[in-house]
Amino acid sequence: MNAAEQASTIELASKIAATVGLFKAELPDLRADLKPWANDPTVKNLIDPDSVDIGFHFPGVSRMFQCRSLLIQIRMHEDSESQQRRAIGLEVAGFDHRGQQWRLSTIDNWRFEGDTTPEKKCRESLRNCCRQVFEVFNRSH
Repeated sequence: MNAAEQASTIELASKIAATVGLFKAELPDLRADLKPWANDPTVKNLIDPDSVDIGFHFPGVSRMFQCRSLLIQIRMHEDSESQQRRAIGLEVAGFDHRGQQWRLSTIDNWRFEGDTTPEKKCRESLRNCCRQVFEVFNRSH
């Protein structure tokens, strides 16, 4: 679900802002998009209501990252005992005008899959960002 719609509490809004800051610190040229999903019924049916979705856009096509835009989906789960929402996985996908070019899932051995994938240094930057997002979303209060 769009991050802008998920930011229903100060705590969650702060974590979303921290996530944007993490990615922009690693990749300063990115422009954040807190509403990456279109507001139409077809798209709404595909959206995971338990995820926090953030789009990032490069100023043009990034040859190093093999994409123009990134979609970050932070998969969330609410712990029934503590009533806290925790990040259980991240999905990162790179898109250009042809559609999705690659994806990274922290649930699936942190491997990149796709016809084209980012350069090694860029892959490590994205993995580092994912590790930091887990820290932000799962730290104790």
